[in-house]
Amino acid sequence: MPTSVTYTAVLDVRRSTAEHLARLLRDHRAAIGTRRGRRALGCFRQAVLILRWFLDGTRLAQLARDNGLSSSTAYRYLHEGLTVLAAATPDLHTALERAKAAGLTHLNLDGTVVRTDRVAAPGPNGADLWWSGKHRHHGGNVQVISTPDGWPIWVSPVRPGREHDTTCARRHGLIDVLNRVAAELGVPTLVDLGYENAGDGFRHPVKKPAGGKLTKVQQTYNKVIRGIHGVCERANSLLKTTFKALRRVSLDPGRITQIAAAALVLLQLEYDRTI
Repeated sequence: MPTSVTYTAVLDVRRSTAEHLARLLRDHRAAIGTRRGRRALGCFRQAVLILRWFLDGTRLAQLARDNGLSSSTAYRYLHEGLTVLAAATPDLHTALERAKAAGLTHLNLDGTVVRTDRVAAPGPNGADLWWSGKHRHHGGNVQVISTPDGWPIWVSPVRPGREHDTTCARRHGLIDVLNRVAAELGVPTLVDLGYENAGDGFRHPVKKPAGGKLTKVQQTYNKVIRGIHGVCERANSLLKTTFKALRRVSLDPGRITQIAAAALVLLQLEYDRTI
């Protein structure tokens, strides 16, 4: 009598998304010269393995066991999938060109910290490099640009969780680029107070002065900005609620760059929307 239990499961993703990923994997295998019949899994089954990890957060040990693979092979298949998906993500120039063509009234920018199991790593002045003091856990900071209705159109490479949003945005060159977009196209970027003093191209709430009060006009302005910008929280929520892989990363935190980029591509495929 068998000692294990098998069951049928349905992955909550469109088949066309899995097929698209399978085609990317097929093209990648052709590009690196993989010979036919030399892989333990075909492209479609590998795509399903990758999607299970992204959507359900299935452990690699479980994925390896379900597909009759060694753990090292399962990891290799996953990283290969991250590579081909991340390569398909739009760069900043492409994302902003699409926003311009769509005639968007404004952009949203917000950072999100992706939790990681990373152990302590020394940073400047002895600080823990990946520790986020605001969130009180290790993680990597990813900047997300979204449309007025909170649809993500670009995600940044990861930065250590100890860095503030403005610092991360400057590291990625976002401050200069988005200020230029506002000046040349009249498309400002709405942000929270984490980006205070980023430039004239940014719109954020007015900070309450120490020991003082905001005027009625300033209070009204803050309500408008917060109300409109609040929609951008949908962008980070879409990424993290759709993909359990972004809620907690047990891989090298440097891999968050590829994971976030790959998640953006999968989200755009699943909803058939880029802007």
